[in-house]
Amino acid sequence: MSENTMTETMTETMTETMTENVEKVEKGQTTSPSTPTLLEWMGGRDAIRHLLQVFYAKVEKDDLLQPLFQHMPPDHHVHVAMWFEEVFGGEPLYTNDRGGFKNMIRKHRGRSIQAEQRERWVSLMMQSADEIELPSDPEFRSAFTAYIEWGSRRAMANSQPDAKPSKRDTVPRWGWGEAPPGTL
Repeated sequence: MSENTMTETMTETMTETMTENVEKVEKGQTTSPSTPTLLEWMGGRDAIRHLLQVFYAKVEKDDLLQPLFQHMPPDHHVHVAMWFEEVFGGEPLYTNDRGGFKNMIRKHRGRSIQAEQRERWVSLMMQSADEIELPSDPEFRSAFTAYIEWGSRRAMANSQPDAKPSKRDTVPRWGWGEAPPGTL
């Protein structure tokens, strides 16, 4: 299967899942008594992996960000997808396979991420979310954007030479906040 065909198939599957989720909430029909995770709402593991693949293709071509990522392994986007999956309510893949929160902090130490780089990272992430058509409902985008902002600001702070050690030991779990699906 070609990469274009695979991308088209993933996009179709993600779009179908997201559309079904939105329709169920609008009709008051949820398949479980609990609110879906952000991961479920966005289309699951395939959506996260596709998002990070598209995003890091942009990063590789970006003059401001490319120097920060030039020595990353070719599968870096897969590792970040594992992190995002765990943060957004999925399985603890990053914790179990990659060393969890403390390892993520170590990956950022000493990189001295600058405000302009963080802002570009956020901008490219949001462009990628639009490009792959992640859900655009205000509730999801509010929660998603809040994590992208918070996480990128924490990464920038933790990357500075004088950064104090984090008191956190676990991967954060991001939820809907004040506006779960169906909020009017």
